[in-house]
Amino acid sequence: MAHPWHHAVSSARRFGGAPEDYLGIHQWFDQTKAHLPDARHRALLHSSFGIFLCEQVHGPTLVNSMGRHVPVRVIGEQHVQEDMGGTIPTVQDWLGELPLRPWMAVGARGLRTRLEGETVPRRATRPKGAVLGADDE
Repeated sequence: MAHPWHHAVSSARRFGGAPEDYLGIHQWFDQTKAHLPDARHRALLHSSFGIFLCEQVHGPTLVNSMGRHVPVRVIGEQHVQEDMGGTIPTVQDWLGELPLRPWMAVGARGLRTRLEGETVPRRATRPKGAVLGADDE
C-alpha cells in the first residue's frame, strides 16, 4: 500500500473502529520513508523485529473507538504483510546479504572478521571526522 491511511482503512475494516484509531501505528511503520523514499525504507521496520519494536513503542493493545482492544502486534503484522506480499521478513532476510564494510566494524574491539582478504584492525582506520566515500555506503 502506498500510504499509511490506506493501511488504517484496512485495519478499521478488519478490527472495527475508525481509520484514525490505527493511523499512528501505520505512520510509525512508514516513518522511514522520510529518510529513504523508496521501497528500501522497509528494511528498517518491515520485519518481525519491527513488529515487536512497534509493540514496545505503542503498547500491547490499542483500544479503538468501539472500545475493542486490538493487539498492536497483529496490527503490525497486517501492515507488513500488506506491504510485503503476505510475508513477514526477518532481519536476516533484509540484511543477510549486505556486504560487511570495514567502517561497520570500527569500535568492535577484538572483532576478528575478514573483509575482502583484509583483517579489520582493532582501532579506527579513518581519521576522526572523516566522511564516508561512495565505496563505504
